[in-house]
Amino acid sequence: MKLRNIFIPAVAALSLMGCSDDKLGPTIFPEVSDTVDPNSYSYKFDTWVNQNFRDVYNLEFKYKMEDVEADMNYNLVPATYGNARDLCLLTHYLWFEAYAEHCGEDFLKSYGPRILHLIGSPAYNPNTGTEILGLAEGGLKVTLYKVNEMQLTNINQLNEYYFRTMHHEFGHILHQTRSYPTEFNLLSTGRYDQGSWQSKAIGYVASQGFITPYASSENREDFAETIANYLTRTDDQMELILWMASKGWSTGKDDDKLNVDDAEYFSYYYIPDSANPDNRKYFLSSNEHDETYRVCLIGENGERFYSVSEVEAYLEKMNAQKPGGIFAVEDKDTIDGREVILQKQNIARNWFKDTWQLDFDELREIVQRRQQDFDIEALRAEIENVK
Repeated sequence: MKLRNIFIPAVAALSLMGCSDDKLGPTIFPEVSDTVDPNSYSYKFDTWVNQNFRDVYNLEFKYKMEDVEADMNYNLVPATYGNARDLCLLTHYLWFEAYAEHCGEDFLKSYGPRILHLIGSPAYNPNTGTEILGLAEGGLKVTLYKVNEMQLTNINQLNEYYFRTMHHEFGHILHQTRSYPTEFNLLSTGRYDQGSWQSKAIGYVASQGFITPYASSENREDFAETIANYLTRTDDQMELILWMASKGWSTGKDDDKLNVDDAEYFSYYYIPDSANPDNRKYFLSSNEHDETYRVCLIGENGERFYSVSEVEAYLEKMNAQKPGGIFAVEDKDTIDGREVILQKQNIARNWFKDTWQLDFDELREIVQRRQQDFDIEALRAEIENVK
């Protein structure tokens, strides 16, 4: 079984007041002077955390791993100070300030989690071949893992491990507070699979109407994945997934029988010997995140394609090279995966507008811009300039 990264859903619903009625009270946490030691090496960082998270958003940022906050079923290690500091700064800039820029600070103060907890190592489950990226507990605490593997220069890795997780879990918090339309669930009735989603390729599930394999596990994860991927994926990445969603996919095996331990799907084939038309050579598979943490299509010889223009140029080249040309796999599932994904995004878009008075597309533009323009040295300077 392939090792896949998973999200763990929030485990309890919230009961919160509507944003238009909220009267925000003072912080639930003690004053800074009661909790920060001026002689501590982390004094400036801890003070910055309190000033920017606790006092503004009523949130406690825990970066020193505490046994009481961690799952003792896993062998875990703390996050390093430097990685915890940088992820804290980026969480503030890419998540909290993104929402604040769009709708003000009160929204996340009202509906955001109350605790963010960082852990340096992954939480790996050898029984299922999966690892936990994020854990939300009752919408009150969000735990992030693998902090010690953070790559500051790779926004795709940052999204894969942390920020897509954050938006996913926050999506759960929001829909547990105010339900999303039931019509969303009807778009993929009968196609969810909790048992083997982690073995399925993104191209195949996209053709079924799911933005990621994990989205195909159950409807509430589908909704949270729809939100998180729309906000964090680039235009090229979204366009490539929608391209996959419009294709037919085959395992190349008899009757497309699926071995869940080795599920590889292909969207094109050619016939090496015209005298034997039933002998097909399948090619062009998909990968949700390769070694660069980007969604891609994979050519016959391992080539990587990260945009629709790249893959179409490759297909044109392959068509010219093969004597009999190349053929698209027949789409037999009667599902317009591209249209289903777009419908799901539109339901989420209208839900943000009608339920929360937020503009889904404008929020995405803010997230996309911030992902490309952050200056980690300037953010670190905020801590150094703490008085």
